[in-house]
Amino acid sequence: MAPKVLHLSPVDDVVVALEPLDVGEVVETPFGQVSARAPIALGHKLAVKPVKCGEAVHKYGFPIGVATQDIEPGEWVHTHNLRTALSERGSYVYRPHGSPALVLDDGLTFMGYVRSDGQVGVRNEIWILNTVGCVNKVAERLAAMADAKWRGGGIDGVYHFAHPYGCSQLGDDLVYTQSLLAGLVRHPNAAGVLVIGLGCENNRIEAFRERLDQASLERVAFLELQRTTDEFADGMRLLEDLVERARAFVRQPVPVARLKLGLKCGGSDGLSGVTANPLVGQVADRVVARGGTALLTEVPEMFGAETVLMDRADSPETFAKIVDLIQSWKDYYTRHGQPVYENPSPGNKAGGITTLEEKSLGAVQKGGRLSRVVDVLGYGDPAVKPGLNLISAPGNDMVSVSALAASGAQLILFTTGRGTPFGGPVPTLKIASNHQLASSKPGWIDFDAGRIALGESMNDLAEELLHKVIRVASGEELARNEVNGYREIAIFKDGVTL
Repeated sequence: MAPKVLHLSPVDDVVVALEPLDVGEVVETPFGQVSARAPIALGHKLAVKPVKCGEAVHKYGFPIGVATQDIEPGEWVHTHNLRTALSERGSYVYRPHGSPALVLDDGLTFMGYVRSDGQVGVRNEIWILNTVGCVNKVAERLAAMADAKWRGGGIDGVYHFAHPYGCSQLGDDLVYTQSLLAGLVRHPNAAGVLVIGLGCENNRIEAFRERLDQASLERVAFLELQRTTDEFADGMRLLEDLVERARAFVRQPVPVARLKLGLKCGGSDGLSGVTANPLVGQVADRVVARGGTALLTEVPEMFGAETVLMDRADSPETFAKIVDLIQSWKDYYTRHGQPVYENPSPGNKAGGITTLEEKSLGAVQKGGRLSRVVDVLGYGDPAVKPGLNLISAPGNDMVSVSALAASGAQLILFTTGRGTPFGGPVPTLKIASNHQLASSKPGWIDFDAGRIALGESMNDLAEELLHKVIRVASGEELARNEVNGYREIAIFKDGVTL
């Protein structure tokens, strides 16, 4: 029989409910039997030790906040008796520790498209990207026309990713738009890219070209609408050339070392840090152990758990980069007069997450336990070092997934406890933290990590999920977002609009 609660660490003051508990229901804990003094929903916390007002409450072996009143065993622990202990500033010391990094050399491969610049794609698509939002509809219509004409015969589809930016932007705000779009231009899942501009925007084609390297320019065509009489005829001619070149690529066996996984959580619940996130972390460790790359972002959702990542830095230099990353995002919030701890969301709280520390300690588990942090990347920068990379981007689902793709993630592992239909520009596999979500939303969910709470082995499920990733990367399966046609991007904005 599967347990009703889970005690995650010997030092924890709480257990997590693996099923709803009624008032008076007795559960077995490492400290003996405890009777629930209130209804405890799935994923919520039940106290198993007495905690005095002002003392820290522990989960995952770390403090997740401070008790705002005395808490007795059997009580529900949530927003009514627990608050964050985070502050705007922090001081950090490099204390490297952890288990030896896992190394695997079993020859595991996937079937990918090797591009002329050495990158590897898991899809052979044509992408249409616009430098400015006012040409969205032209790009959308061209993508529909081209997809209807050329999908198949080696082409996995023609896609356009709408956005509202590229004009009336200044300084860093414009740079963010250019960085994200440049990252998508160089993405290996796109065998060819048509960049469409208007002609009078800040992000004009001639300015945007300067953000692209020579390898990217070799597979990009440009169309400026104010210089053409018939944008659809000219656009289709350019797309036809891109399609013909794209058809020269065929899938071939590629080592898993060439795989770049993006790691993301959204709509988390109290089980996300117990099931789905550590499961994805095990998959990330397995990919990195074979020489691959894992990309982790959502920097504000590292607050309260940043030392876990800092202690896994591969060098003092990487540690310093992580410190700068964390502090720059804290400064971003304080600069705008916002508290750094304005998180979790209402949905997170309904799912059992009380404080940002708790959310972050669960979220960082997507980065595994064994992989070293090898680099910290700016927004839109490409990942070039195998291993675990941290990327500067916010927690917002659409913005962070877009940033992961721009840094080279060929597919995304997206954990969720509440559910979401969202999909990024690359295959976005949804991993449910609880079995109820996986059962109720089969059209959204790709993998049920809730089976862990029902007693299945996390190690076995990690192997199962890894091989599903291989099949999706090889084109043998599609992610649900691909089946549904759900593909979007969002660009980080931090500035005035003229």
